[in-house]
Amino acid sequence: MRRRTTAQRAGHRNTPITVAGLAVATALFTGCAPAGGGASGVVSPAPSGTRSDAPTATPSDAAGPAFARPTAEPGAVATGFAAPWSVVALADGTRLVSERDSGDVVEVAADGATRVAGTVAQASAGGEGGLHGLAVPPGDAGWLYAYVGTADDNRVVRMTIGGAPGARALGSPEVVVDGIPRDRVHNGGRIAFGPDGMLYVATGDASERDVAQDRESLAGKILRLTPEGEPAPGNPFGTAVYSYGHRNVQGLAWTADGTLWASEFGQDSFDELNRIEPGGNYGWPVHEGAGGGAEFVDPVLTWAPSDASPSGLAAAGDTLFVASLRGERVWAVDVSGGAVVGEPEALWAGEFGRIRDAVVAGDDLWLLTNNTDGRGNPGADDDRLLRVPLAAS
Repeated sequence: MRRRTTAQRAGHRNTPITVAGLAVATALFTGCAPAGGGASGVVSPAPSGTRSDAPTATPSDAAGPAFARPTAEPGAVATGFAAPWSVVALADGTRLVSERDSGDVVEVAADGATRVAGTVAQASAGGEGGLHGLAVPPGDAGWLYAYVGTADDNRVVRMTIGGAPGARALGSPEVVVDGIPRDRVHNGGRIAFGPDGMLYVATGDASERDVAQDRESLAGKILRLTPEGEPAPGNPFGTAVYSYGHRNVQGLAWTADGTLWASEFGQDSFDELNRIEPGGNYGWPVHEGAGGGAEFVDPVLTWAPSDASPSGLAAAGDTLFVASLRGERVWAVDVSGGAVVGEPEALWAGEFGRIRDAVVAGDDLWLLTNNTDGRGNPGADDDRLLRVPLAAS
């Protein structure tokens, strides 16, 4: 395992189709059968209308949806991370990886060399808390955003990125939004910039189930903010809240048509893939999975937690890649018109252990394993940053 010295530290309910219905529907589409375990899925129609407060979606290619698949096995680019949580790509080919417990942001050069670019001192490890998601704004504007669990709360901070590749350094943290409830578990933690240039923040219910339905609370939500941390223009309630009724969202991604998707940990029965609508209520804790009532938005796909426990989420064209912890695999899910097309495909089931994050950069899918977080069985090289080439399928 790598050891770094001090010097190196410089309002719509979908009508679901049951899993049996999905299997029948597969014959109508081009898709691959799942390997290494089945997914219980629900396929939902696209919303019947649009809300004026939604970001403008860009129509996908007129030729139809563009699906992607790996063209080779994952290869390790860097090894020896300790409880890594998030990876982001800079325009020059540098990757930055967050380590949950140490608070370190590790620079990974194009040749795989690693060094610590900076440490977020506010990060307070404990349970599932610490340094979580990273994001860079469009255009690689010289800022790194981070979701941080402090001793008192969860918050998003931003830091300047200085120095040349191989000698990156982070500036002092500047608070973007704070006061997000924190607990030992259910902290959410994924952040991402959308195609509209706004910052989206996924929060957990912090083990206080009912706050997910309280639109005055920041817990159990997806937030939409300006890069400076103000509620984004056009938000459905005039606050930071974009959607609510979430238990523990840890993945955010946009497909080619501009649709926002989120991966979410369920409780005991159903992990979820959700199509996010502005102002949508996703039901927690009133219900888990589909069928909660007309006032709730149902998931488009559900899994048994043993097959998923989803964290990071990435999109290549109209294919979503869902990083799975307990499921120890990556799910490839093709979507079109807001619905799942064919059967989800399980990739690399059991080969790399727990997968925490998935990011698409250029023609590559990048994966972070997560076997050193106290719940996995780490190997000699864990944890690893893996690269997978992609191509149209």
